[in-house]
Amino acid sequence: MEVLVAVVLLVVASLGAGLLPQAFATRLTLSRLSDLTGLASGLLLASAFVLVVPEGFHTASTGGGRFDLDPAVLGLAALAGFLMLLLLEGLGIGHAVHEEHHDHEEGHGHEHVHHPGSGGLAAIGLSVHALADGLAIGAATASGEASFSLLVAFAVAVHRVPAALSLGIFLLHQPGGRRTAVRGLLLFTLATPAALVPSALLLDGADPSTLALVLLFSAGTFVYVATVDTLPAIHNPEVGRRAVRNVLSSAVVLSVLLVALNGAGVLEHGHGHQDHGVHSDEDHSEGHPEEDHADEDH
Repeated sequence: MEVLVAVVLLVVASLGAGLLPQAFATRLTLSRLSDLTGLASGLLLASAFVLVVPEGFHTASTGGGRFDLDPAVLGLAALAGFLMLLLLEGLGIGHAVHEEHHDHEEGHGHEHVHHPGSGGLAAIGLSVHALADGLAIGAATASGEASFSLLVAFAVAVHRVPAALSLGIFLLHQPGGRRTAVRGLLLFTLATPAALVPSALLLDGADPSTLALVLLFSAGTFVYVATVDTLPAIHNPEVGRRAVRNVLSSAVVLSVLLVALNGAGVLEHGHGHQDHGVHSDEDHSEGHPEEDHADEDH
C-alpha cells in the first residue's frame, strides 16, 4: 500500500509540476523558483539527517544481520551515496538545471554552474538522480515502517516539484517544442517508480545490515541533491541570505515535527520492538534455571 501511495504522490508531483511551465511560464519567476527550491532542500536535508540516518543506524544495531557493521562502515555508505552523485555530475550527468531559467530570463549565465548541453541530457541527468530517490523510498518501504516510508516519499515529492519545474522550463527552450518536452518529463517522472518498485520488492525481508547500508547510501544522495540545488543561490550575494533563510526555516520546521512525532510514538522502530521482545523473552527464560536451582536448594 505504501508503494502505491508513494508512486502516485511522485507521479503527480513530477509530471504535474513539470507541465505547469507550458501554461504559466510567465508567472514562474526566478525568485519564486529559487524560494521553492530552498524550502524543498531544507526538507530533504532534515529528512536525511533526522529520519533516514537514524533509521539506518538503528537497523544496523538490531543485530542478526549477515555483516557485523562497524560505525565507520555505515558512515562510508552515506559518503558513497554523496560521492556517486558527485562523480555523475563530473561526468556531465548533472542534476541542477535551475540556472537555465535564469539564463533565459535575464540573458546571462554563471560560470560556476554546470549546464547540460541539451534538453535530452538534462532529462537523463535528472532521471538518474530520480533513480536514486526511488532506491531510497524502496529501502524505506522495506523497513516495514509505514510512517517512515511515507515521510521519506513526501520529502522526495516536495523536492521533486522545483526540479520538475526547472526541467519543464528548460525543455521548453530546447528544439523539439512541447512534444519533446513532454517526453523528457515522462522519462524524469517514471524514473523514480522504475527504481522504487523493484527495490522495495528486492529489499523486502532483506538482511538488516544490507538494508542499513542502502538507507545510509540513500541519505548521502539526499544530502548531495539538497546541497547542489541550494549552493548557487547561497553564493549569489543578491539572494544568498534569503536562500539560507528558506533552507533553515523548512529544515527546522520538519526537524521539530519529526522529533515531536518520534516522541509521540508515531515513528517507533518496528525492528527495535521485535528485538526488545526477543531479549525480554530470553531474559525471562534465562531466569528460570536460577529459580529452579533456588527451589532445589530449599
